[in-house]
Order: sequence, then structure tokens, then C-alpha cells
Amino acid sequence: MAFRVLGPLEVSAGGRPVALGGRKPRLLLATLLLEPNTTVGVDTLVDVLWPGSPPRSAVANVRTYAHSLRTAIGARVCTKPGGYQVSVGPGELDMTTFEAKARDGELAEASALWRGRALADLPRSPVWEPILARLEELRLSVIERSPAVPIADLRGLLAEHPLREELWRHLLHALHRAGRPAEALQAYREAERVLAEELGTRPGPDLRRACAQIQTDVFPVCQLPLAIPDFTGHRDIVDRARAELDRRPAAVLLTGPPGSGKSTMAVHIGHDVARAFPDGQLYVRLRDRDPADVLAYLLKALGVTDIPANLDERAARYRSVLARRELLVVLDDAAGAAQLLPLLPGSGRSAVLITSRTWLPELPGAVTIRLGALTDTDAHDLLARVAGADRVAAEPDQATEILRACGNLPLAIRVAGTRIATRRAVPLRVAAGRLADEHGRLDELTTGSLAVRASVTDSYLRLPAAAARAFRFAGMLGPVSFPGWVIAALVGRPDTEEVADTLVNANLIAASADATGTVRYRMPDLFRCYATERLSGDPRRELQTAARRVLDGYLARATHAAARMPVAFFGVLPHPVVPPHGNTLLSAADPAAWFDAEMPSITAVLELAERLGIQRHAWRIPAMTAPYFDLRGRHGDWQRSHEIALRGARAAGDRHGEAIIRRNQGQVALYQDDYPEAEAATRQALGLFTETGDDTGIGIAHAGIGTTSRIRGDYPGALRHHRLALRMFVRTGKPHLQAAAKIAVGTVLLAQQRLPEAEKWLTGARAQSALIGDRHREAHALQRLAGLREPAQALDHLAEATEMFEHLGDDHCVAYARRHAGELFLRTGDRARARDLLTESLDALLRSGDNRSAAEVSRLLDKAASVVTSSNEDGSVVEPPG
Repeated sequence: MAFRVLGPLEVSAGGRPVALGGRKPRLLLATLLLEPNTTVGVDTLVDVLWPGSPPRSAVANVRTYAHSLRTAIGARVCTKPGGYQVSVGPGELDMTTFEAKARDGELAEASALWRGRALADLPRSPVWEPILARLEELRLSVIERSPAVPIADLRGLLAEHPLREELWRHLLHALHRAGRPAEALQAYREAERVLAEELGTRPGPDLRRACAQIQTDVFPVCQLPLAIPDFTGHRDIVDRARAELDRRPAAVLLTGPPGSGKSTMAVHIGHDVARAFPDGQLYVRLRDRDPADVLAYLLKALGVTDIPANLDERAARYRSVLARRELLVVLDDAAGAAQLLPLLPGSGRSAVLITSRTWLPELPGAVTIRLGALTDTDAHDLLARVAGADRVAAEPDQATEILRACGNLPLAIRVAGTRIATRRAVPLRVAAGRLADEHGRLDELTTGSLAVRASVTDSYLRLPAAAARAFRFAGMLGPVSFPGWVIAALVGRPDTEEVADTLVNANLIAASADATGTVRYRMPDLFRCYATERLSGDPRRELQTAARRVLDGYLARATHAAARMPVAFFGVLPHPVVPPHGNTLLSAADPAAWFDAEMPSITAVLELAERLGIQRHAWRIPAMTAPYFDLRGRHGDWQRSHEIALRGARAAGDRHGEAIIRRNQGQVALYQDDYPEAEAATRQALGLFTETGDDTGIGIAHAGIGTTSRIRGDYPGALRHHRLALRMFVRTGKPHLQAAAKIAVGTVLLAQQRLPEAEKWLTGARAQSALIGDRHREAHALQRLAGLREPAQALDHLAEATEMFEHLGDDHCVAYARRHAGELFLRTGDRARARDLLTESLDALLRSGDNRSAAEVSRLLDKAASVVTSSNEDGSVVEPPG
């Protein structure tokens, strides 16, 4: 049998528990087991069973209880003279086994016999106290001499014996061994409190030494995640961060767009500077965590156990610990300055390295370092490291395309490289082709837990509603920059400076200034892909409404700029339309510079209008932009924008608008040497202008037909159309157009070698141009007159014309004038000057897309190289009358 009193009373026979009956029989057996194999008097048993006042039947009742025990456990309970006795053999009673093992030094085995307080399930009798006190003291002695005791047992004993310092010391060591140093130090603080309150003393030297050893072992803390072995690029940022972190106490903020590698950079820097912080490195992923919770975590990691209750007290304790240590604290993915302020060091040799998706200018004392995209070289190196240098080297052009689609952002490159590395049989050209599709690009940049989409989502979801809407809608505009008023138009709010600042601070759009001093914003391509994905939740009519507001704004500004162009446009402009929402107009002093800056955005908005089916709302913008196209020679943009405009004017049923667009298309076709299309478009415009009763338009169309007639060699037809044009311009009172028509007549006469008549018309055109201050037509007249002069005077005319064209910013006409001058120098034998001027002319003509004139200049350069000089048959160049 087995008898157990070191815990609740238990008896078992053959491994099975024995039912002992009610409390009285159990009290009787417990008393006998505390003195095994010894007779216990009836009086003693009565005192245990009925402390205070026993009943008259007490002795008889004891006899009854003893009988019931014999029934349960047999003859082990027997009657003796004057009392009762329980017979227990060696090893059957846990109490005697414990005493034997304690005596023999088998401490762990002895301690393991205890299951809690002795006879814990029975009311404690004063009769038992001497025996139980001796057992408890022996148990404490065993525990205090044992090398390892379960933490739960130690806590239980301390609840009963809170003043025993050896138990506290054992608990400290046990918690420390279990990797719970913060709890160990908390236990020391509890021991301090108990001893101070109960005894008015402080812990003894042994307990204090145990605490000091744990505090020493807490440092250094090393919480930094594993550094990425293939970290690449940004060497300058690493060096700068190292230098700033050495100025203790220090706070360095790394900020940048999603996917720029801020967290990776912080961990890399942390490992890089680890030796400079002998007390170690703490690391916390902040996101949206409460700073009070973060401080509690940090204080525990630093071995502080008595965590203050409120935020201010925790921050003060945290600063105190940092002031005594040299620690690097890495706070990753901070949400804002308010979250960070309690986590900054106050004094001492510690430093904080922070990453955040947003700029935090309100963070005091922090040095901000911005991460951007990798350089082309670093991006290529990273892709080679992740995807495999051999594969990248085998398809260099495709690797470049992949990096361009990734925007040189480290996260995107790492994802793309990982997908390539795990698909050895798939060539890079396949990956590049998939990434080229913007609609599926973010799907391609996802692998496992790495995803560009998830990174951008984290930033997007933190935006206020207005900024999130502006971000989505700006994605519609395409890969272009745009001024701040466009954001206002997109969201339908007059003042959006705060919205734009929010997006810039979130590193979701970038700000820069253009040549006019206007602040412009641009969304990186990957973020634009994400923004357009988000647009799927916005109703199409809201997108159309937002796009119309942008179109209205650009129309108002283009109208304003077109009216202030330095050259009077030889064409027809639409009637001005004032936008209903009253956008302020451009402030740029140079309207051509405004067009220079805005043309990519205007083209993108026109394409957006067509995608949304509102091109009828957009046709006037290209028509208002035609003066700029004519000045700058942007033939490709001219042609693309007018194709959209033509569809829009026709969809709107605007015949006059269609006439304007077709005339402009005829003009650009003329510049591109497509003479049949030029004449067909202009004749169609003539019919439409006639139908709508626009005399100025009729005159301009006749002038265009006259130019194509001259090029075909139909000089009589050309003169007829130009003279009809002149009569129309006189009728409508347009002196600028009259001067242009006179130049056109003079040019035809020059081609016919009717030199006196040509000089008369060109001289008259020059005089009229000078009178009305039209420097552009005056320069054209001078350029034509040069063909009638001796070389020296001709060169003077061309030099003066070139200067005028340059002042007006008309690079195309500058190229023509230089071509004329180069040809003259070639005829006079100055081949060096001729080559210089012709080369400059050729470069400008190629940039403008004037291929026919460029070919003619190339032939002249060939002549200069072969010392063969010649001139055109009539010494003229093919140019439109305007």
C-alpha cells in the first residue's frame, strides 16, 4: 500500500485509490500516519476530531471510525491498549521516505515527493503542528540546498514563507535560467517590498548579488532581425547615417516611398554600427502600436520590472535607462511623430534609428534621410544578385526593361529577381513582357510574403479620405507630372495644398519645380498601377466628372496662353470657353514655357478623355495648343492630339470645330511632307469654314491650298489662292494675316523668278509687319528678301532674321534661316562656316520632325564635304505661309 500526507491525504492499494470515507475517518488516519507504527492515545484522537468540546459518544465514535478504516485498508489500523496504531512498511509512507532521502542528500528526489502543503485537504489541528512544522522546515532546507526547483513550487512556498530570502534568491535564479530576466528582476522588487514592509530591512547581500548578476546578464540585448546578405546600394546613405548616429544622443529618420527598402536599410545600418553600441540593439515594429505599450515592451527588454502605469512615467523611466547605457533602438515603420516622441532618448550615449513611410518634419532633433530608387548600376547589381548574374548578363536589354518596370525600387527588384531565380527555364524576355503590361504588373511583383501591392496598400490605407481620393484619381493621368490645381480639379475642392502635402509627405507622389517655377507632382509608375486598381471602386460618372474639371482647367489656361504667344498664329482658334468652376489662370510670364511644361500632361488628359468617352469635351484644347505646336514644331504631339480632337469635334457635331482641326491637320501634314493629305485636309476645312461662314477660316484655308499648289509647281494656282486669302484678311481686318499672305505671294513670285515683283511684295510685307510690331513676319520677309540680295547683304538679312526667330523662341524657323545662311556660305566658298550652320540646322530639323528639310540640309552637308557647291533652283525653301 501507499500512504501520502505530503499534500492532500491519499491512500492507494495496488496502484488504485482507496476510499477512506468522510472527514472524521480521514482526520483519524492522518493523525495516525503522522506518527506511524506508534500508538496514538484516544484522548489525542478526540482532540483532533473534536477540538474544543467533544460529544459524550466521542470514544465510541472513534471506535466506529477506526472500524470503517479497517474495512477500507484492512488490518493496517489496529487497536492498542489506550489507543490506535497504523502499521506502515518501509517506503509505503511518503513522509518517512522524504525524511530518509533528505538525510541521505537526495534532494531532488526528496523535494519531488511534495505535492503541496502537507494534509492540505484537511483542517489543520494544533496536535499536528510540531510534526508539520518540522516537516516544513526540512522541506525548506531541502529546497534551499537544491540546485534547481520548479518555479511554480518556489512561488507557492513564497506565498507561505514570504520572508525567506533564500527562496527569493532561488526564484530569481530559476526565472533567469528560464530566460525570463525581466520577471526575475520583478521578483527582486517584490522581495524588496515585502522585507521593507514586514521587517523594515532591505535584502541581504546574497539576494542583492543575485539581482546584480541578472542585471549584468540582461545586456547586451540583441533584437535586430537577420541582415539581408545581398544588401545593395545607397552607400552614401549608410555612411551618412553612421556619422549621424555617432553624435549621441541621436535620432535618425529614414523615410522614402513604399518598397524603397527602409526597413532593410535600418537593419543593415543597425548591424553595421553594432560595435559602437556595447549594450546592444533593441528593435520594435511600430506600425500603429500605442507608444505606452511599446514603452512597456522596451522597458521589459531592458530588465525593468516595475513598469509604471502611465505613458509619461514609462517614458521617463525609459529615458533614464537609456541615459545609463549605450544602446541603439531601431523603431521600424513609425506612423507619426506623436507615436515617436515618447520613444526618443533624452541624454546619454544611446541613439534611435527610425523608419517611416512619411516625412516627419515635426519630430524634434531628428535628422531626416530620404531613400529613393536605386541608381541604374545598383539596381542592375541587385537584380544580378537575386536572379543570378549569368541570366542577367545573357539578356541585358530585357534586364533593363525589368528594372524600368520596377522603377528601380529595391522591393520590386527583389520580387522580380526571386521569381526569375525560381523559374530557371523561363527567359528574361518573358518576365519583361509580363511586367510591361501595367494592368498585371503588381500581380507579377508578388511572391510569397513579398508584394509591392501590400507595401503600397499599407501607405494608402493610412491616408485621409480626401488624399486617398486624390491619389486614386491622379492615377488616371498617366506617367506625367501635373501642377497642384489639377489635384484640386480631380477632387472638386478649391484648396488642396494640404491634400498635396499629405501625398508628398507619404512619399506617394514627388514634388518638383518646372522651368516656370510651378510646383509639379508626379506619381511613380508602380504607385500609379496601384492607384488605377483602386479606381475600380469609383463610379465611372465620377471619373468623367473629375476629368471634365481637369479638361476645363487646361482649356482655360491654354486659351490664356495661346492669346499671349509671342507669334500671332496663322490659323483659327476656337471661341473661348470660361470654365464654370473659375480656376485661376496660369501665372507664367512665358506662355510658350508654360506649354513646354504642360504638353505631356495635356496629351495624357486628352487620351484620358477618349478612354472615358468624353472626347467631345476635349477638342478645343488641342486647337488652343496649335500656336505652340506651330512655334515649337512638336509635330508628333500635334498630330496625336488633333486625331483625338477631330473625333471629339465630330462627336459633338461641331462643324466649325471640325474645320479648325482639319485645317490644323493639313498644316502638320505639310510639315511632314505629306502633301496630298495636307491639301485634302485643307480643302475639307475650306468647305467647312464656308459652310459655317468664317471668312478668316476661308482665307487661311486658301493660303494653305496656295502653299501646296506652290510645292506642286502650280504657281498660277498658288497665286490665285494666296490673293483670295489676302482679300479675306483685308475684309476681316487681320493685319498679321495680311502680312503673311503678302509674304506667300512674294515667295511664289520668287519661285517664278519674277524678282522685281517678288521684291515689291516682300518689301511691303516687311514694312507692314514692322508697322504692326509683328517681328515673326518681319523675319520671314527678311529671310525671303535675302534670296534677292548679294551674298554680303543676304547674310546680314539672314543674321537679323535668325536673331528675331531666336528672340521669339521659334527654333524651327531658326533652323530654316541657318540653312539659308549655310547655303550662302557654301556658295561663297566658306565651307567651315557652312558646315557649322548646316549642322545646327540639321539637328533642329530632326528634333522637330521636319524630315524633308532635314534631307535637303543633309545633301548640302554632303556637297560641303565634296567641295561641290550648288544652290536650289530658285534659292527658296518650302515653308508654310504663316
